[in-house]
Amino acid sequence: MTIRTTLSDPCRAGILEHVSTLLSRWEDVGRRVPGSLADLRGPATGVVSLPPHLVWSGLTRFDLADLRLRMSMYRTVITGGGRADAERYLNADILVADWPLLRRGLGQSYRRAWEDRISALGA
Repeated sequence: MTIRTTLSDPCRAGILEHVSTLLSRWEDVGRRVPGSLADLRGPATGVVSLPPHLVWSGLTRFDLADLRLRMSMYRTVITGGGRADAERYLNADILVADWPLLRRGLGQSYRRAWEDRISALGA
């Protein structure tokens, strides 16, 4: 037996109107990029715990000495965080050193936004 429910046209219109106001995760990516490398004041060593708004399930602690964990953390902050998150959790020296590898795991819009804003990352 299949039970099918339908939304009335006014209800459907209201939902669609609300959905259309949601931002894409790729919209305004450039606004999330700090103004310069000097703004990135994250730790260079140790274990970093990211807050729930960045990692709501799975791994939340990242040992910066482990390349895979570090890449995962940086990718998470770049793609899911805002400018303040990048400034707090990313380290300028590590970002520059790891960028050639890290950029491969980012979408084109993220690569372009970060490389356009921070010249030291230019490929």
